[in-house]
Amino acid sequence: MKSLKTITFGIIAIVIMVGIFAFTIKDDRTIASERNYTIQQTWELPEILNEVSGIAWLQNGTIASVQDENGIIYIYDLKQSKIIEEIEFAGEGDYEGITIHQNDAYVLRSDGTIYEISNFRTSNRSIESFDTDFSAKNNMESLTFNSQTNSLIIAPKDRDKTDDFKGLYEIPLKSRSMNASPSIKINMNDEAFKGFKDKKIYKTFSPSDIAIHPITGDYYVLEGKNPKLIILKADGTVKTVHELDEKKFSQPEGLTFSPDGTLYISNEYGDAAANILKVKFKS
Repeated sequence: MKSLKTITFGIIAIVIMVGIFAFTIKDDRTIASERNYTIQQTWELPEILNEVSGIAWLQNGTIASVQDENGIIYIYDLKQSKIIEEIEFAGEGDYEGITIHQNDAYVLRSDGTIYEISNFRTSNRSIESFDTDFSAKNNMESLTFNSQTNSLIIAPKDRDKTDDFKGLYEIPLKSRSMNASPSIKINMNDEAFKGFKDKKIYKTFSPSDIAIHPITGDYYVLEGKNPKLIILKADGTVKTVHELDEKKFSQPEGLTFSPDGTLYISNEYGDAAANILKVKFKS
């Protein structure tokens, strides 16, 4: 009987030690992840932007943004910490991505429709829309502009044409017709995603927005569901995967760069208010 008690206590002690060890490893991993970036400044957004999704840099410290429910572009001034202009372009809908090219704004709806708002900040603006090869089942959220090819770039959040990759697809502005093949494939089986693999392989990484670094040309692709940011070389090679702290990044849905390479990430509201964060990643 005494021997049985000794064995029982021994087993309990081992279980406790394993639990403490596992917790310590998890905590160390989180701390190591946090050291990859610094949040340099935070802007708490007004309630109307609780569902903020895509953002795009304009000029003089202003950012264009859209949200999940209304066809309105909100111009937010970082210096004044407030919305200074609202531009209506469509009715209610799930608007997820925005990018700017010269005087024109492009907004992506989750069903793959893109709105072109020409001269969007003037009184004589015009609005047109066109379809892509994707639909609501692909859950489209990511949109940016590639100045090198004069093309828009989109990516599906959920399933692509096959489950083992998420493609970045170009839409030349001249044709407004999406290229059939992606210019870049994010391989769900890439070694960089080893720690993030899902049973359903296409859920391993779910893009919520894209931006191209104005100096390096690297592609920054954000995920909001399980907050992380991947950095790709121009040829699509994964350079880095950054895990983001869910306490600070409640649901990262948008990102953009200022011309000097400063990165801004927007978050929908969660435990905290919706916000825009100025973030610096270590090399």
